Order: sequence, then structure tokens, then C-alpha cells
Amino acid sequence: MFSLLFAGSAASAAAAPAPFTMAQILGYPFPEVLVGDAHGRAIAYSLDTRGVRSVWFASAPGFAPEELFSSNADDGQEISNVSISNDDTHVVYVRGGDHDANWPEPLQPDPASYPLEQEMQVWSVATAGGEPKLLGNGDAPVVSPDGTRVAFTADGAVMIAPIDGTIAAKRLFFDRGQDSDLHWSPDSSALAFVSARTDHSFIAIYRNDSTPIQYLAPTTSQDVMPRWSSDGSRIAFVRLHGDGGPPENPFNWNPIPWQIMVSDVRTGATHVVWVSGTRNRDSLMETGGGPVLFWADASAPNDRLVFASERDNWPHLYEVSPNGGGARLLTPGSFMVEDTSLTPNARAVVYTANTGVTPGDDDRRHLFRVDLRSGRITELTSGASSETGPAALADGAVAFNHATAHLPLLVTLLSKGSEHALDGDQLPASFPASQLVTPQEVSFRAADGWLIHGQLFLPRGVSGRRPAIVFVHGGPPRQMLLTWHYMDYYTNSYAVNQYLANRGFVVLSVNYRLGIGYGHDFNFPARWGPTGASEYQDVVAGARFLQHDAHVDPTRIGIWGGSYGGYLTALALARNSNIFKAGVDFHGVHDWSFDVDNPLWGFTQTKRYEQYDTRAIMKLAWESSPDASISTWRSPVLLIQGDDDRNVEFHQMVDLVERLRNTPVHYEQIVIPNEIHGFLRYASWLRADSATAAFFERELRP
Repeated sequence: MFSLLFAGSAASAAAAPAPFTMAQILGYPFPEVLVGDAHGRAIAYSLDTRGVRSVWFASAPGFAPEELFSSNADDGQEISNVSISNDDTHVVYVRGGDHDANWPEPLQPDPASYPLEQEMQVWSVATAGGEPKLLGNGDAPVVSPDGTRVAFTADGAVMIAPIDGTIAAKRLFFDRGQDSDLHWSPDSSALAFVSARTDHSFIAIYRNDSTPIQYLAPTTSQDVMPRWSSDGSRIAFVRLHGDGGPPENPFNWNPIPWQIMVSDVRTGATHVVWVSGTRNRDSLMETGGGPVLFWADASAPNDRLVFASERDNWPHLYEVSPNGGGARLLTPGSFMVEDTSLTPNARAVVYTANTGVTPGDDDRRHLFRVDLRSGRITELTSGASSETGPAALADGAVAFNHATAHLPLLVTLLSKGSEHALDGDQLPASFPASQLVTPQEVSFRAADGWLIHGQLFLPRGVSGRRPAIVFVHGGPPRQMLLTWHYMDYYTNSYAVNQYLANRGFVVLSVNYRLGIGYGHDFNFPARWGPTGASEYQDVVAGARFLQHDAHVDPTRIGIWGGSYGGYLTALALARNSNIFKAGVDFHGVHDWSFDVDNPLWGFTQTKRYEQYDTRAIMKLAWESSPDASISTWRSPVLLIQGDDDRNVEFHQMVDLVERLRNTPVHYEQIVIPNEIHGFLRYASWLRADSATAAFFERELRP
């Protein structure tokens, strides 16, 4: 299927493609939360197909997907936290909520505006068929290894229910903390968890109602990420500093040193296994694939702990003995390791990285396997495609998501050297794969000398100078690719960029500093965002690059982006309307100074004698904001935001609109009631994306 569609698009490269609709380009099924079972014999995943969310299961030997649940409507209730019981008889998942929110809200999202209050709920469905069973309101379920029970959290408490849903969930135990990160012992007799106590946290173990909860080596530290050894005798965890000491300026990149600890669960004896350095590069990894810690090569004395670190400037995997000693680098090279999956025999790790032998692979993802004993690395995939979200299976097989420049993510099985798309029949016949362009990898220099990368979408079959558009991603720790993206938000962005190219616009997607994929130092630059907006230089450099492109009319350049990309879009229009002639700003930040006193930024010093000069910080934040340059804003703008946004305050849009009322700037607005930051409904994306394209047609055409 891959070669047929790709060959068709290559054959028509010389001719102008037929126009397609926004509904066609957004008609793809998007696979999420692909997981494997404990034995590598089954997988489960969810699909979002034009807003209809479904849960799928496939097992060896044929791995033919079967639908276990469908919402049957664009209801805006996400599916997350999918897992499979060890006996493969049930799939457990969470329905509802907003798992990408920056802050919690007491009410769950209801973007479809149903009159009944929506809940975040844990569900279980039998793989043999039948109706899903509601286990209870909550989140983050974990199935006991014996397959009989599901533990999950609800408002900081731990709940328990039988996996078949025959008995209503009840609270498992009382703990004074806010409990999270649940992990069953291998024999299902105990549950490890994190007990958060605001400025410190403990690793705790619950066994039964007659046994006191055990707290492992309690200190003033923040202890997180408990992980059982395969025999259940030990727990490894990460120890961070407690929240205290002299106040730190939260606008700085302050180091986050950490340790790996191991406790004997019988005696409570705890020792330090590994200690990070104290530089910024040594900090606990929070971007890309995030922090990693798991036991591997499970048969003692070979058992090891695998973790991730950016100590050499690149996110890499390391392994260390649980008894302590030096750590060994497993994945050397100038590339980023992102997703990881331990093989069922625990002797190798399958991972994704932006490296390979094909030009442009630093803007793609491929699969690799590292043997934990020999250190030998095997390249599993290659070419002008991206492979993400691996689930390592038995007999060397791997399930993953596969994408090209023309085909969006498809769940794929790699077995015995051959690839097979499992959900290829879900891609509608009307999807315009053959009409898409292949982005080109480009690079250019910012004013201060930084090398910046991007992807250039050139329309096919057009001549003369064309209007152009700069796209800036959100995050900001993200990286746009030369293929369809592995995150739903940025898959939508890629689709819109392809649509604009199909309409004759030249599009440049800029991977500005603050993003991932080019090393820790690129990800954490000086004078970023509210401290000086140094990354804005990269956006301007992208526009200058377009101005010198023979395909581009330098007087007709627009800009669009969402979230942090919305911030950079507004900043471009405010500071440089002479360059950027129109823009579309999805839920962007317009005044950083709003957040200076927000606890989410880390300002917890208001009752302390030791103070930073908050007024000076607020001034710097203001000067780094679009609002500070509104007197020079001249270009028209379309503003789009949902008013239940939990990542950027909706007031950011309200405030900007009131400021624009007092200027000659032409502005338009789309407000979507009850919608969140990353729109949950297909109808919301279709409306917003269609309006974006129409706005640029009106403003940038002669």
C-alpha cells in the first residue's frame, strides 16, 4: 500500500495537482496510545477518525485488528491510558478529560456542549467481545499482573475495581498524600505509588488493610517513578531535591539534579545507584520522550537499570547496575532518542531516533534496537519515512506508527523483515495522498548566527512568484518533520500546510530554537520567550529566507501557528508588519507579564523575606510580548481559541481583542465555546482550519 500510493504521487510530480478539500485532507484516522501486552503477543490502540474515537485490539499470529469500542460520534471525549491485561482477555482505557492540560480544572471538557456534565472514566472491555464496562470515575489505570483487578486514581486517592466491572470501584486505602504513578508488584500482592506532599513526596507500598503502608527511605526530597524489579524484591526510583532553599528565578534554566535509588522492599534498606551532574544538561529529562527508568535484562546477576539523560547534549539511553557504579552509554551519536520499548525478554530496547542514512533523517524518526548485553545497535527501519511509538513484541517483531510525506500515520507491524499496515483499510479512498507535495529540508542562519532548520512546501505545477506563509509550531519543545507528524495537534498542522501548498502557497515550517531534535543546548537557549524572545530571530530568518526564494513574492508573506506558535505569530505581526502581511493566531500568549505571579511559573516566594525583583521580571516579560509592540501592528489577523483552554488563559485573547479595538488593525475572531487548547472535536478543527486557509486567500492574493 505504501509503495503504490507513493509511486502515484511521484509520477504526477510534474503536473499541478487537482485541488482537494479541507475535509479530504483532514479525513485520516489518527492512531494513538499504541501499546503491547506483557508477552509481546498482542497490541491495542485507539483511533480518532474525524472525531469518532475507537479502541482496537490485535493478537498473534495474524494481528488482525478488531474494534472493541466506538464513540460513534464526534463527541470530543478523548481516549487515553490504554493497557492490556497479561492474559490478553481485557483492554482497559480512560475516556474523557484533557491529558495535555497545563493546569487542572474541576470540570471535565465538554466541547460538544452536551447538557449533561461529562466525566473522566475508566473502562474495561473484553477482547472476546461485548459491551465495555464502566469501572468508575478516575484516571491512570493499571491492571494487576494476575489480570483480575484494576487500580486507578481519582482526586488523589487510589481506587480499585474488578476488571470485569461486576462490582463498583471503591477506595483501596487512605493515604495523607495525593497519590499517583501506581505500579503493581509482579505477584499482584502489593501496589507501589507516589505519595505527594506538596514540597516533598514519598515512594510508598500498600499491601493489605491489616498492614501499615510502607514508605521507602522518607526524606525531604521529591521521590518519584517507582519501578519494581522482576522478582519483586526491590524498587528503583528517582530522587529530586525537595521544594525549598533560596528562591530561584523561574525564568532561568535552573538545573534539576537527580539520583537513582534502589530500595529492598523487605527491609527498607535503600542505597544510591547513580547521581547526575549539576549542569543544565544533567537535569532530569522533561522533553522529547521524557524521563525514562526501567529494569532490564531481568535475570540476576545481569539485571540492569536503563535511564535517559542529556549529559552529552543529546537525549540518550544509559544503563547502570542496580548495585551502583558507572553508567554505560547505549546510544552514542548526535541524535535524539525519543520513544522506547523494552522487549518482552527484557534483553533489548527498541527506540526511535532522528538519525539514519537517508538525507534529512534529522527531521524524521526511525526505529533501532540496542542489545543490552553486547551493546550492538540494529537499524530496523530506514528511508524517507518516519516510524514512531514502538511496541516491542515477541520473536523480534515490532508494532509502530508509520508515516511518509504523503501518507499519515498507519499502525504497522514489522515481522521477519517485512512491514504490513494493520489499519490501512481505515484510510478513506478520498484521501488525497497522490496530490500532496514532498517537503524539502532547508536551513538558514538567524541574525545571531544560529543555524535553523525547516521544511519547505513548494506547490507543484505553478510558475511565477507566489504568496508564502511561515508556519511556527507550538510546544515549544516540538519538532516538525519531513513527514506527517506523530502527535495529533501537529498532524493537523501538517495537513493545513499541505492544503495551503495545494492552493499555490509556498509554506516554510520553521523549527526555531527551543524545539527538540537538535540537542539540549538548542532546546534550552538563553533569553527565550518572556526573557527576551531570542527565538523570534529564527522566525524572521525564515521570512528572509523566503524573500530570497525565486518562487516567492517577498511582499506577500503571512504567518500562522498555535499556542507558542500563536505567540510567535502575534509577535511577528506586532513587531514586523513590514514583513508579515497577515497572520492566523491559534490560542497564543500575548502578554507574558500576566503569568509572573502565577504559581505555575514557580513563584512561591510571596510570603518570604528573600525576594526577586518581580517588577523587573514583569517588565522584561512585558517587553518580550506582542502587546508591548501593538503600536506598530498593522497587518490583519485572525484569532482562534476555545474558551475552556487549559494551556493558555482565554483572557489572553480577550485582552488582545480589546487592545486591537483601539488600533486600525483589521482583526477577525473565532471563539469556540467549551473547546480546549488542542481541539477535541473534528468539527472544531475543520472550522478553524478552513477559516485559516480562507483568511490567507483573502489577505495574500493580489
